[in-house]
Amino acid sequence: MTGLIPFPDISPDIFSVSIFGMTIALRWYALAYIVGILAGWRMVVMAINRAPLWRDDTPPMTRAQIEELLTWIIVGVILGGRLGYVLFYQPAYYFANPMQILAIWQGGMSFHGGLLGVIVAAFVYTSRQGIPKTSAADAIALGVPPGLLLGRIANFINAELWGRPTDLPWGVAFPGDAAQYCPDVADLCARHPSQLYEALLEGLILGTVLLILVWRRGALKRPGQVAGTFFAGYGLSRFLVEFVRQPDAQFISQGNPLGLAWHVGGWGLTMGQILSLPMIALGLWLIVRARRITPAP
Repeated sequence: MTGLIPFPDISPDIFSVSIFGMTIALRWYALAYIVGILAGWRMVVMAINRAPLWRDDTPPMTRAQIEELLTWIIVGVILGGRLGYVLFYQPAYYFANPMQILAIWQGGMSFHGGLLGVIVAAFVYTSRQGIPKTSAADAIALGVPPGLLLGRIANFINAELWGRPTDLPWGVAFPGDAAQYCPDVADLCARHPSQLYEALLEGLILGTVLLILVWRRGALKRPGQVAGTFFAGYGLSRFLVEFVRQPDAQFISQGNPLGLAWHVGGWGLTMGQILSLPMIALGLWLIVRARRITPAP
């Protein structure tokens, strides 16, 4: 296969230490979560501190409320992400082995489940605090892309969530028997670095668009426009990347080599695409709704 790029020799652990026979490690994936949350929090605080950015020059939350909401969001991400993976991707296995649901350290998180967890957590918190929900959604959406960017890069370092086989010059030979199992390839198997595609689309590009909307276009004066752009932008990005992303093994069978969760006559959608369609629809609805709002002078 021509144009193959060897996988970079990067350890998933930044460092590790052994204490009393136990190994404690700081992983790139954990650091991505920490830095992404802190970066997103800082971006939201900066926007809150600029009252003229908001409708009626009134931010929907105080800085103290943002910090409280952040705790709710973290809990929503973890619980929603894990339960989403259990229900969307391997329900039969986890229903048969319910204790494994708690084994988060073994991997298995769903972005769409985490998103639902954040929505529920934010809805409960804003209801209790009397915070305008749509403006709060705008603030949360503004802070998400840094975490997506860093998280997808960490997925690449971990050599997980790789794409389908490809002969494109930037195809990467990921390590491991699963990544190298390509029946039609005699030598090393190169795959799409779909994690980096998502980092570029969902993190860098979408994040840049949201920053321009907020700081240059006054989008926060139309509640829902930023959140709608995020929903539609992420949903579309994920929908497109799914064409080259390797689906979860449980969806692949002899009659369904593409791993489609729903298909008729060889045509269908992956689970990621199915879950992205409601996001796109919700995002477009929020954008149209927001555009009908006349910003206050």
